[in-house]
Amino acid sequence: MTRSAERHVLQFCHGYDGPFLDCARQYASLFAGKGYRVTTVFLTGAADSEVANGCASDEVLFLEYSSKAIRGLKLGAIRDLRKIVATRNFSFCIAHRFKPIYIALLATGLPVIGVHHAFGDYHRRTRKLFAHLFRNRLSLLGVSDAVRDDMRNSLPKWSAERIQTLYNRIDVEALQAIQLSAIKAREELGLPLSAFIVGNVGRLHPDKDQATLLRGFAQALPTLPANSELVILGKGRLEQDLKALAMELGIGSKVSFLGQVPEARRYYKAFDVFALSSDHEPFGMVLLEAMVAGVPLLATAAGGAKEVVEGVGILFPLGDEQHLAQGLCHLAKLDGEQRDACAELMLLRLQERFSDHAVRDVFWRLPNVTRLTAES
Repeated sequence: MTRSAERHVLQFCHGYDGPFLDCARQYASLFAGKGYRVTTVFLTGAADSEVANGCASDEVLFLEYSSKAIRGLKLGAIRDLRKIVATRNFSFCIAHRFKPIYIALLATGLPVIGVHHAFGDYHRRTRKLFAHLFRNRLSLLGVSDAVRDDMRNSLPKWSAERIQTLYNRIDVEALQAIQLSAIKAREELGLPLSAFIVGNVGRLHPDKDQATLLRGFAQALPTLPANSELVILGKGRLEQDLKALAMELGIGSKVSFLGQVPEARRYYKAFDVFALSSDHEPFGMVLLEAMVAGVPLLATAAGGAKEVVEGVGILFPLGDEQHLAQGLCHLAKLDGEQRDACAELMLLRLQERFSDHAVRDVFWRLPNVTRLTAES
C-alpha cells in the first residue's frame, strides 16, 4: 500500500455514545482551514452514516469492536489501527480516554495527545507506569482545570506544560437553531405551561447526586411559587430509590421523572432554572446547553462545574441541600429583566470561553501543538 502525501490527523475515539459524538466533532473542527485532513476512527459502535456525518471529519472509520472484545491486551485493535496508519501520512494522533490512548501508543509511532474526560484515569499504578514509559510521545489534555490538576497530581514528575486544559465547547448557533421555544418544549414534554420548572438532566447515578437535589427542592418548596415542579430527564439504576425518596419527602406529586429523552438539549427552554447537583462533575456539557437556552444556573462548586458557572450562576457546596434550596429561592425571584441580563452574561461567557472559535484559538497556542505542527 502507498501512503497519501497529504498531511493527516488521526482522531481515535472510544465510541460515539452520549456526548462523545460531539467531542469528535469538536476536535475535528479544530483543523478546519489548517491544511490537515482529519480521519476519525471509532473503536466501538456499529458503522453509522449519521454518526459519520456528525463528525466534521474528512474520513470516518468504524472498527466495530464490542466492549468485551477490547478487554485485556487489545491485540486485534492494535493490529487494525496499525493498518490504517500505514496508509496515511498522519502527523499526530488525538486519542480520547485511556483505552484509545493505550492502543494508539502501542500501534503507532505517532505523537499522541491524550484527551481525558474524567477524574482518576492515572490513579492506578499500572497506568502511571504506562504513561511514564511513553512520556516522550504522550501529552495530555483535561476537559477542565479540575481534570488537568487531577492528572498533574497523579503524574508529579511530568512538566506542567505536558498536561494542559482544553475546555469542552459547543456550537452555539447550531444549538440555538434546534432548541424549542419554552411553550413548544413544555408541550412536547407534557409539562404544564404555567408551572415554575426546575430542570435536571443526567443519569440517575450516585455521581449525579439527585438525592441532594430532591432534598434541596423539598426545603425550598414552601418559598417557591405555588405551582413549582422538579423535572428530571435521564434514567439509571437509582430511579426507584429516587422516586421513593421523593415520596418520603412528601414531594412525589411535585417531581416528574421523564426517563431518557432523545435530544434532551432541545428542551432546555422548558426550564425556569437548571440545577446540577453532581459530585465532582469533570466538566458538565449540560451546563453549556442550559446556557445556550438562557436558563439560570445552579450547580455544585466542585469539579469542572465551578469553572463553567462561577460568575454567571449560583454555586453551592457539594451535598449541601440547604444552600441548594437557598439558591433555588433566589433564582425564583428573578424578574424578566434580570433573567434577560443573566442570559446575556451566559452567552458572553460561552462566546469567550466555551465556543468552537474560542477553544480553537487556545488549541493552536498550546505548546505541544505548536511543536507538533512545526515538525509536521
